[in-house]
Amino acid sequence: MPSILGANTLSSGYDVANSVRFDDGDNARISKTFSSAGNSDTWTMSVWVKRSTLGANSSIFTCNGLGAGAQKGTLRFDSSDKISAYVLYAGSAWHYITSEAVYRDVSAWYHVVVRCDTTQGTDTDRLRLYVNGTLQTLSASTYPDQNEDTFFNEAEEHQVASLIDETEDFDGYMAEFCWIDGSSLAPTSFGEFDSDSPNIWKPIDVSELTFGTNGVYLDFEDSSDLGTDASGNSDWTATNLAATDQCTDTCTNNFATLNPLVNFNSGVFSEGNCAITYGDDTISTIGVTKGRWYWEAQRTNTATEAHFGIGLSKGFYSATSIVSDGDRLYTRSGATYFSAVSNLSILTFGSNSGTSAAVGNGDVISFYLDLESSTKNITIKKNDGATPIVNVDLTYSGAEPIFAFCRMNSGCSSSWNFGNPIAALSSANADANGFGSFEFNPTKGGVDYFAICTKNLAEYG
Repeated sequence: MPSILGANTLSSGYDVANSVRFDDGDNARISKTFSSAGNSDTWTMSVWVKRSTLGANSSIFTCNGLGAGAQKGTLRFDSSDKISAYVLYAGSAWHYITSEAVYRDVSAWYHVVVRCDTTQGTDTDRLRLYVNGTLQTLSASTYPDQNEDTFFNEAEEHQVASLIDETEDFDGYMAEFCWIDGSSLAPTSFGEFDSDSPNIWKPIDVSELTFGTNGVYLDFEDSSDLGTDASGNSDWTATNLAATDQCTDTCTNNFATLNPLVNFNSGVFSEGNCAITYGDDTISTIGVTKGRWYWEAQRTNTATEAHFGIGLSKGFYSATSIVSDGDRLYTRSGATYFSAVSNLSILTFGSNSGTSAAVGNGDVISFYLDLESSTKNITIKKNDGATPIVNVDLTYSGAEPIFAFCRMNSGCSSSWNFGNPIAALSSANADANGFGSFEFNPTKGGVDYFAICTKNLAEYG
């Protein structure tokens, strides 16, 4: 499967500035009821997505069927993490296609294209699915008849990120949503393989495409109106979305988040995996072995808990296997206090140092990880205080990546900002490359630290 540009290179050419973050607990959506029918035989949907939740039906785009009580058309990730396109209910059978591949990488951006043209004589040309520029092998299919109308593009309601009147909402990030009325377009209308790295699929400028009467181009660049149609057609309506749901985590600059695949004790993730409740031994999606990196975490509950630990960890995890305590360094609270580790044996990773500091609901903890100096170092501050809570030299060879780390008891919760903040950590401090938005300036002692995102990794990681 081709990868998305930004995984390990600096992007060149077209950059996608913004995405929108959908939280399935909010019933967030962008919708429009078409005033008149478009072309129900021939259309294309293109979108870039980064998933946050797996194992559940998750709608990308849906529409109402014709008439009262009619079935719906839907393009979605199904509960098996495959991609399905259900376009018509005729008699007693759906017309649909479902991918053979599953898509379970919560750290990756995927480009999904569904193209429909029921006028084609060959049934397999009437409905096609592409991911990252590649035509997908199907695990199941029932194609529409030739010249048969689909549900899509009728004078009915259409929704992005939600199944109409149902609970199968999308959870994650979307960028560059395009709906083309009247044309069946190949994925090369929306992306291309990189000339220097031909296995890398990257976006191109789509603004000059012909979108058709009911077409839409949602670029999410207007935070005050995330339903703005950049194609010049009429705007759509954003529901349960705020300006802080506009993000800079995109398919051309992918930011770290928390990783729900490493979830040792049933933590509950939300806000695009930038917030967590409970969750023993959770790490970030991106680890680093060199460079200088900055991120923030905020305590978001007032409960008194014996376990509220945030810090960093060396080495890889799985959902059921954790590294030894000697490979972790984290600060831990007893009652309402946040202090340096005193009850773990940190042997191979670092030494304990620091002073106690009371941390209440809303306090922001800053992490400065320096893997460039001869004495690898982590500095931890509370609310940008002049005196660090922790200042530790690390025994680190660079053999294994270092991840942000979280360990909390039930009742504890926190928000995390790797440069792509949620409302609770919204601010305007970027790093020296102009990436990220932090509560505090990501510098220490006149030295620049950087947001953990793929453009910075390409330069420093």
